[in-house]
Amino acid sequence: MTALPEWMLLPPEGLGAADYEALPEEVSRRIEVVDGAVLVNVTPRRSHQIIARRLANVLEEACGSGSAVATDVDLRLRDVPLLNRRPDIVVYEASVPDDDVLRPHHCVLVVEVMSPGSVTADQIDKPAEYAAAGIVHFWRVEIDEANSYRLTVFRYRLDPTTKSYASAGVEVDKMVVSDPFTVSVDFADLR
Repeated sequence: MTALPEWMLLPPEGLGAADYEALPEEVSRRIEVVDGAVLVNVTPRRSHQIIARRLANVLEEACGSGSAVATDVDLRLRDVPLLNRRPDIVVYEASVPDDDVLRPHHCVLVVEVMSPGSVTADQIDKPAEYAAAGIVHFWRVEIDEANSYRLTVFRYRLDPTTKSYASAGVEVDKMVVSDPFTVSVDFADLR
């Protein structure tokens, strides 16, 4: 039987921000932390990674020089108890230095590409967390593997009075939007 790595032996208050930042990169890039509890993420399928990368490239071209686009990076939603997610794509203010922790107020848009192992997190948990943190735009990409990997993008915009997301549209096969920036993409190009 294999013993748990020392970083998984958590105190009752869970993993803290300083402990998380001290983790080796090969560990931190595979986990998310929710209320101090460590969630180990399954490595996404190639199709998931290809779609996320190609969509990130489209967004990078569309968002302009004031924004930057990153994939699979830490997003610190809360310090205590620690809430640290790793969205598939984040569009954020380009002025944020590389060494700074990415925070919700830096973010313009967060995108999750749903996988079989992330349905509950991507449909329920993460949207609620991103909305509570004040991130204005959230998109979820769903892949219909049974239908030739057809893509659907569910777009949401934050309702500031309720601190929850309201639907901003559902896009199938292609998307032409102007908020938070103008972007046009044929989903066949993402697959």
